[in-house]
Amino acid sequence: MTTRAVTMRAVTMQTLATGLEHVVAYAKGVLGEDAYEKYLAYHRRVHGDAVPMTVKEFWRDKTDREGSNPQGRCC
Repeated sequence: MTTRAVTMRAVTMQTLATGLEHVVAYAKGVLGEDAYEKYLAYHRRVHGDAVPMTVKEFWRDKTDREGSNPQGRCC
């Protein structure tokens, strides 16, 4: 393979990898899997050094809030 072919292949693979990363991030957003990461970013921004909820506490709180507000979900 020539140097140009290797370079083109590397660029193509990097582009595909970046595209796949975007697809995965989008899917996580649609499915709500990134909710805890969003919570942590918000917590750092608003509450600074305060200790955030653990992953388990966060999901328990989220499901409890959804359970008490059923019109906020689809089913």
